[in-house]
Amino acid sequence: MPARLRSAVVGATGYSGFELARILLRHPRVETPLLLSRGSERGSANLADLFPAISGNGGYPLQPLSWPSLKERGVELLFLATPHEASRSLVPEAVAHGLRVIDLSGAWRLQEARHRAVYGFKDEDSPGAADLTGKAVYGLPELNGDKIADATVVANPGCYATSVILALAPLVKAGIVDRGRGIISDSKSGVSGAGKEPTSRTHFVSVADNLSAYSVFGHRHLGEIMEQLQLGDDELIFTPHLLPIPRGILSTIYVHLNRAMSSSDVESCFRDFYKGKRWVRVFGTPRLPEIQFSVNTNYCDIGFCLAKDGQRLVVVSCEDNLLKGAAGQAVQNMNLMYGWDEAEGLQ
Repeated sequence: MPARLRSAVVGATGYSGFELARILLRHPRVETPLLLSRGSERGSANLADLFPAISGNGGYPLQPLSWPSLKERGVELLFLATPHEASRSLVPEAVAHGLRVIDLSGAWRLQEARHRAVYGFKDEDSPGAADLTGKAVYGLPELNGDKIADATVVANPGCYATSVILALAPLVKAGIVDRGRGIISDSKSGVSGAGKEPTSRTHFVSVADNLSAYSVFGHRHLGEIMEQLQLGDDELIFTPHLLPIPRGILSTIYVHLNRAMSSSDVESCFRDFYKGKRWVRVFGTPRLPEIQFSVNTNYCDIGFCLAKDGQRLVVVSCEDNLLKGAAGQAVQNMNLMYGWDEAEGLQ
């Protein structure tokens, strides 16, 4: 039996980081991952103290991040479930030490400076950052699987962006969208999408029995959607909302087609595009996805309804924001990078 991959995770104490650690701990081709903490992190020295669901067997200690230690332990792949600013500095260091990286933050997802401006990166004008930006592969396996396989740095997509891009890519790439009439994406996410650090917006009294829109015309994932679908500034309106549930995303997307089509034609467009793609499920009309179908799985579910005129289309896309929208997709990317089946460790 071949040796199993040695990996490490920085940021396992967050929601996405914990899901990632949990998947890696049961992955048949991966050694028990090293769980690392940055110098600025405080709190428990053992992941099981924070998440008792994985307690037993002595727990899973959090160790300080040390490049020499990673080399000594034979680590090949580093996962970063860290804030954008932290990943911006850690990825160049990791690459310089000969590691492959899957970064779950938005630090290296965007190619265009105008889209990165929302993050306010301090190294924006440095040659090193420009070089690494050019090398980083946007880690959406259904679109970029051939590039991910050989990548040194994979920039894991944002959760909202994943749901919208996968819903629109077959239509946009087939050239059947009337882009002049614009696309509207009304997207809703569970509270875990906001991260573990509480804010006034994510406190129970603000979220419970409520539904609210936020970051209208200014959400960080908007640039990802536009770049990956090659849409112009005036071709997409994306509005995120906060749902009073722990996890899950539902995106309802409104599209005008440039010619009349039948429901079977639209369904074929989706099915042909995602043929052989393990983690996208296309629902036949009139059935539509629901959050409860995809939560706790790595699936992105896609369904649609077509108006009687054959040109007004509503697409519904659902996923678990912590899995297909984050940790599960990161493991899917790892599987591609090492030539394994995309379903390894995710079923």
